[in-house]
Amino acid sequence: QVQLVESGGGLVQGGGSLRLSCTASGSGFSIRHMGWYHQAPGKQRELVARIITGGSTNYADSVKGRFTISRDNAENTVYLQMNRLKPEDTGVYYCHGRFRGSSWWDEFDYWGQGTQVTVSS
Repeated sequence: QVQLVESGGGLVQGGGSLRLSCTASGSGFSIRHMGWYHQAPGKQRELVARIITGGSTNYADSVKGRFTISRDNAENTVYLQMNRLKPEDTGVYYCHGRFRGSSWWDEFDYWGQGTQVTVSS
């Protein structure tokens, strides 16, 4: 069983910055990859950024150059530094993780509860 706990959302003016964090807790797992998804009001959830074991990252085109994903392996924590925020970045940000259990085929996904980000114009 894995729990993902997020923090760091809030209200910010356009052009401002926020930092989200997500910590995975539990036992008997290793992390395959972790990332952040954005769900704008009335829209589907979309991948924002992901960091894979080994350190490689990928980003949605809309956030390249503005957002940075990083991780602290010792703390099982992933961060999303969001700079130059725009009103269209408003929505709920969900942490996602893919984990591996005791066997290589035993992979499973978990989601955080979501954290609200609101960017005013």
